[in-house]
Amino acid sequence: MTDCIFCKIIDKQIPSSVVYEDDEMFCFKDINPAAPVHLLLVPKVHFDSLAHAQPEHETLLGKMMLKVPQIAAESGLTNGFKTLINTGKGGGQEVFHLHIHIMGTPV
Repeated sequence: MTDCIFCKIIDKQIPSSVVYEDDEMFCFKDINPAAPVHLLLVPKVHFDSLAHAQPEHETLLGKMMLKVPQIAAESGLTNGFKTLINTGKGGGQEVFHLHIHIMGTPV
């Protein structure tokens, strides 16, 4: 077991506001939102960042990217949204479990 906060959220050891979950990914509301809607989509399998993705993550990453607009629309972001993946300390990453920020203002 890792000491990763996102792994603990996925395992429901730490409560979160779940927006979406399936066998491969988990989406929840950011506790420090930078926009009226600010969600985090994370893979259930742990890897630190996009720079640590391996060939075996290719299908998962594709599924996650296709799920982003669906989650955004279901969250009221029908007029557009911002996606962000911070990679590494120099890229602003604070939690070292790959995650995609989905942000915007509902219409």
